[in-house]
Amino acid sequence: MVMTQISYPKKLVIASRESRLAMWQAEYVRDCLKKLYPDCDVSILGMTTRGDQILDRTLSKVGGKGLFVKELEVALEKGEADLAVHSLKDVPMQLPEGFDLACIMEREDARDAFVSNDYATLADLPAGSVVGTASLRREASLRARYPHLEIRPLRGNLDTRLGKLDKGEYAAIILAAAGLKRLGLASRIRSLLAVDDSLPAAGQGALGIEIRAGRADMHAWLAPLNHVPSQLAVSAERAVSRALGGSCDVPLAAYAVWEGASDLYLRAFVASTDGTQVCRAEKKLSLATTQAADAMGLSVADDLIAQGAIALLPPR
Repeated sequence: MVMTQISYPKKLVIASRESRLAMWQAEYVRDCLKKLYPDCDVSILGMTTRGDQILDRTLSKVGGKGLFVKELEVALEKGEADLAVHSLKDVPMQLPEGFDLACIMEREDARDAFVSNDYATLADLPAGSVVGTASLRREASLRARYPHLEIRPLRGNLDTRLGKLDKGEYAAIILAAAGLKRLGLASRIRSLLAVDDSLPAAGQGALGIEIRAGRADMHAWLAPLNHVPSQLAVSAERAVSRALGGSCDVPLAAYAVWEGASDLYLRAFVASTDGTQVCRAEKKLSLATTQAADAMGLSVADDLIAQGAIALLPPR
C-alpha cells in the first residue's frame, strides 16, 4: 500500500492593513493557522493602503473598495506574502486576474449597529440630528425610513469614527456590528438594526482570505478554515452585487441566511441614494454548492433588473 505524503507549510506570511481591526483579523487567522500547523512560522506583514490614507472623500469618489486591497495584492504578486486577510465587504466583486478568494471563515454578526452616546435607537433621534455613515447603502436605508435626520459622510478606521462621535461631531453613527464585537467594543452598541430596517452589505461580517491563483498548496492548507454555510451565503450575496456592478457608488444590499439545514433565504435591494426609489427581491432555495448559490444570486439580480434597478445604478 502506497502512503500519500502530506505536505505542511513551514512558513506563511499574511498581508494585512494596519488598522486595529484589520490586525485583529490577521492575528485571528494567524492563530487559527498555528493551531492547524504548530511547526509553521506564521507572520504578519502590515501595510497601509490608499483606502486608509484618503479620508476626506467618500470611497465612491476615489476608487471604491479596491483601495483597501490593492497594496495587499501587490505583496501577494511579488511573493512577499502568501495570503491576505480582508473584511469580505471590502473586497471587489470581481477579483483581478491572477488572484483567488480561497477561503471564507465563519461569519460574525452581519447586522449594522447603532452607536450613540446620548440616544438608544434611531427612532429616539430628534429631527435634524446628524448621523454618520460611509455607506451609500446605509444612507439610502436611513433616508427612506428617517427622512428627518441629517446624514453625513464618515470615513476613517473604526477608532477614528468612534473618536468623531465622542467629540460631538455626530449624534450617532452606524457601524458594522462585527468589527465592534471583534475588538471587544460591543458595549458601544446601543442597539442592533433589524435587517428589515438596514439590510446588510454583501459579505458583511465575514472574513475572506485571498491568495495568488494557482496555489494549490495554499488552497489545501486553508481548506480547514473554510466555513461552508458562510461561503455559500456570501457567494449568493456577491453574485447579486457582481451582476449589478456592485461597488461603493451603488446603494445595494444583499443578505442570505440559513433557515434549517438546507434552505438559504436571500434578500436584496437596490435604491436611489435619497432612498425614495427602492427595488427589492428575495428567493429561498435548498442548495449545497457554490454554483447553485451563484445561480440563486443571479436570479435575484434578474428580479431586481426586471423591476427597473438598472435605472438606479450609476453609468458603468
